[in-house]
Amino acid sequence: MKKSSLLFILLIIIGIGISISCESDDICPESTPTTPSLIIEAYDAENPTNSKAITKLVIGGIGNDKTLTNGIISATKIVLPLKTDANTTQFALIKDAFINDNGTPDDTSDDYYDGNTDKITINYSREEIYVSRACGYKTIYRNVTFTIVPDTDNWIKSRQSLNDNQSVEDESETHYNIFH
Repeated sequence: MKKSSLLFILLIIIGIGISISCESDDICPESTPTTPSLIIEAYDAENPTNSKAITKLVIGGIGNDKTLTNGIISATKIVLPLKTDANTTQFALIKDAFINDNGTPDDTSDDYYDGNTDKITINYSREEIYVSRACGYKTIYRNVTFTIVPDTDNWIKSRQSLNDNQSVEDESETHYNIFH
């Protein structure tokens, strides 16, 4: 009888020790800052202190077939994700966008967005920063530059960095202003 009582007490002690040493699941909280996106705000080129919505906007990444906007939108603030595996990201920003049915209104497979397209190039250097075991690493971007690719009909007239040696470390602040 004493052996079974001793074994029972030993099992309880081992069980308590195991439950104390176990950690809760490592889950990265949604509130934890991760790799930030580039924030751009739009202003009126004629009156630079006034915010001005970009009408009928579609944003797409250059080098892939994905659009960042869910359809055609109007916006005064643009959030652009930057590549974490390259030092350059390019986007096509289409103002006054519409769906071109390519002359085949009954066939949507050949439809595409059309309008006044301006292409922009974002260059930067990347730095990985450890966040936590649950969240892993995040990338921050240093020495960020923003170039408007010239064409015959640029709707983006100019851009302005809000800081010298612009970096993108969080999404709580605007990084660039564009004027159109």
